[in-house]
Parts: sequence; structure tokens; C-alpha cells
Amino acid sequence: MAAYSPGVLIGNWNEDAYLEEDRFRDFMRKRERGELLTQKIKKLQDNILKKIQLSVSKDGFVHFGDTVMLLNPPNKSSVENSPGASGSLTLAIGLDEISIYSAESLQVPCGVSAVKSVDPMGRNTFCILSVDGDAVGEPIRFGQNFGLGTTGGLSDQMLYLASDHKSFMRSAKKSYLQQVFLTDERSYLTCWKATFLDPQLRLEYEGFPVLANSKIIITHCHTNRSLAVPRNFWTRSYFGKEYEVICHTYLDSHKAEEDKNYWEIVTGNPGDEDGTMIDRPNPHPSGIRRNEFHEET
Repeated sequence: MAAYSPGVLIGNWNEDAYLEEDRFRDFMRKRERGELLTQKIKKLQDNILKKIQLSVSKDGFVHFGDTVMLLNPPNKSSVENSPGASGSLTLAIGLDEISIYSAESLQVPCGVSAVKSVDPMGRNTFCILSVDGDAVGEPIRFGQNFGLGTTGGLSDQMLYLASDHKSFMRSAKKSYLQQVFLTDERSYLTCWKATFLDPQLRLEYEGFPVLANSKIIITHCHTNRSLAVPRNFWTRSYFGKEYEVICHTYLDSHKAEEDKNYWEIVTGNPGDEDGTMIDRPNPHPSGIRRNEFHEET
């Protein structure tokens, strides 16, 4: 039997040629409009990873309208239990591969996680929001309700940090404790308050302005549980290793919160446009700043 030469056309060759031309024209149209999946992914990544300038505090306090980072400082327990998680972690938008490849905008409800990056970017910066009608620029005070919102570097949406009581159908994926998430609706579930670090001095400091870049407790108003990073629950995401963030109050033998519940509201460095206050040297030789009490060694 004679073999076909390379120039012989077989099957529905004419129909296949027209379909190929249609696919190519459709591809070019989507590329011009920026609708290709690779273009959507790149746009989302560029937004959530772009550098953000933090607000500079002139009086040392945290104010409504400030753009800040929420930092969980290094703690002793993580060094003992998980040496790889001993550094500073920042609260960030949690993105899995499904959400990365599914859309060009953030989907709600959206998870949160703690990441090792301490550079301010669209993913790990938040805005302090008023829930009681306080003017922008007014300092927030201990015991006062406030909200935490983030755009993720996108200009068309604002998501709010929220939590709710755990249930059989709603809990954190790893620890099964009270989950923390982002939603696009403001309610009492999105209300938080700052609590003074030392339990014995909390009543005295109630109503005082909250110092920036110092350790505090961030408590969820609806459930009265504190924001925490246990550091022994983590997942591998598109951006690397990330730690679970939950609402749970960890108490030691003295009924004081453990360092899993410690947070710092980080502001910008006035001497460096792209820097933060954690980049500045500690002016206190002992390493203990105002608003912190003596910890047992």
C-alpha cells in the first residue's frame, strides 16, 4: 500500500483550519482586553505584592484612617516548639492556588494568614476604620471599637477583618478553633478593640490612646476572644509557608495572655519613605518599650 506524502490533506482539514483561525482571533481579542488567565493572575499578583507606604505617626499613637501592618512579634514558645517559626509574622490576606487561578479580584469570604514578610505590601497592610463615627486622624483608645479593612492592593473593593463563634460547620481548618476571615460586609462581627498588655493595669489604661509599635492585645468584640497566631499550624501556599490565624485567648498560669496573642500596630518610618518603625533601632537598651510589662525569664 502506498504511503501518504506530507502534502496530502486528510479528514476535515478545511473545517479544522477555520476552527484554528477562530481560536487564534479569540485569543488575540482576549489578550488585547487583558482577559487571558495569565494576565489576570499577573494583575492580581502585582496588586497584592506591590509596595504600600505606611502612615507615619507624629505623636506616637495609632489613629483612625492610618495604614498600618499588624505584626505578631517573635515569641519564646515558638523557639521551643517550632524553631522555624520564631521570627516576626504579619497578618496578611490568605490566598490559596484556587483563588489565585480563579479570578482577578479577591473572593469573599477570604481567609487570612500570618506570613514572614515584614515589608508593607498590598497583601499585609490594613486601614484602621471608625465604627462609631469618629473623625479620621483621631487616636484610637483602649477599649474603643474599631475596624480593620484592606483592599489587597486593589482599588475596587474593601474587605473587613471579621470572626464569629465556631460551630460544627465553621471553624479554623487546622486547629478547629474560632476562625478569622475577611468579608465585604461591615457588622458587629468586624469590630475589634485594643486591650492593654498588662492585665493588672487594664482598668487604669482604659480610654487612653493606643501607642503605635508597642505590644497590645487585639480582642474581637462579639466573641471576646483575642487574635492569635499559634505558630504550630501552617500550610504551604502559592507564596510559601504561612501560619494559621485564629481567635483564641491563650492564658498562662498568671491568667495573662501568652505571646501568641501579642500584636504590634506598625507605622511608617519618618526617616525612610518605604521603611517601617521596626527597621529603626530600639532606643531602649533593655529591649522593653513603653506599654510593655516585665516578662518572666
